[in-house]
Amino acid sequence: MGDPRNVAHAKKVKQEKHHKNAPSAKKTRAPQNLQAGGEGPATPAAETAPPAQTADAAKLEKSLAVLAQLKDMEFHSRANIERLAGVSLTIEDELKQKAFVESIGAVYSAEEKFHSKISELIGAYQAECDHLKPPA
Repeated sequence: MGDPRNVAHAKKVKQEKHHKNAPSAKKTRAPQNLQAGGEGPATPAAETAPPAQTADAAKLEKSLAVLAQLKDMEFHSRANIERLAGVSLTIEDELKQKAFVESIGAVYSAEEKFHSKISELIGAYQAECDHLKPPA
């Protein structure tokens, strides 16, 4: 899977393009609000959708944003583990500072536990997001 930051950036660019290319509300609603007979406002197709679908779509959108944030945290956690391993080798082998080996090991262990827990959370949250998606 790609870098979550790239996924989030691509999503942001897509939203910006959508908003940039979308016609303004004043231009589209004025002609659509009159029925063919000029009897009053017509109901646009978007407003006839049930509110539950709109709420579900908004909930899905927010859930996907949270999922992207969780994946970003997992990515940084993995990078932290790699850096801690490098620092540990430097402290232990090159600098011979044995007093800090145990401390750095504890930090490494805590980061590894965090990474495991966030990976589990991402899996469960991904399943929830999949559940929120409308059937195709």
